[in-house]
Amino acid sequence: MSAGEGWVPQTRLGKQVADGDVSSIDDALDSGLPLKEPELVDQLVTLEDEVLDINMVQRMTDSGRRVKFRCVVVVGDRDGLIGYAQGRDDQVGGAIEKAIDIAKLNLIRVPLGSGSWEDRPGGNHSLIRNAEGTAGSVRVEVRPAPKGLGLAAAETPRNVLELAGVEDAWTKSHGNTRTTVNLAKATYNALENAAQARVPERVRERQREVNR
Repeated sequence: MSAGEGWVPQTRLGKQVADGDVSSIDDALDSGLPLKEPELVDQLVTLEDEVLDINMVQRMTDSGRRVKFRCVVVVGDRDGLIGYAQGRDDQVGGAIEKAIDIAKLNLIRVPLGSGSWEDRPGGNHSLIRNAEGTAGSVRVEVRPAPKGLGLAAAETPRNVLELAGVEDAWTKSHGNTRTTVNLAKATYNALENAAQARVPERVRERQREVNR
């Protein structure tokens, strides 16, 4: 697949995508090479994005009070791919764009299935096993549910799970769940833990070598 207009690949994986050696997002994720260019993700998959939270943050500097906006975003394809990130900028639009680009670099493949004992095997509407994630004081549990139940979740976890392609699940959260950023991150972390369970050891080893 050719590179997008105006994009000049700077990384090894980016060059492989531009040359057509890597032609799918799953091949890119399984390569063990880190995603460092959002443009290469755009070449391989079309993603939706959802802004979960926008907050104004202030910091005192030598020149006075400095105001920025923090944006929390998730991106996904509603078919097993999900990414999460925060972005900061002087303008709301800039914070959103930064968060979306970073979220693309945090993409993971969530193993979808029908892991509930009440369900028929062979589906891909839920998770294949229980998953748990944490962020700050917040802990989120995501459990497989039978087809047709829907998402028993608060608005923030629901948005994350929907973009990941999870249609049916029970969720349970603990801690200061009114903090959107931690609730979203904990939900993403639960899906990340579920995804890590399916990564082959050879790929984990290669990732460790690349990131050294």
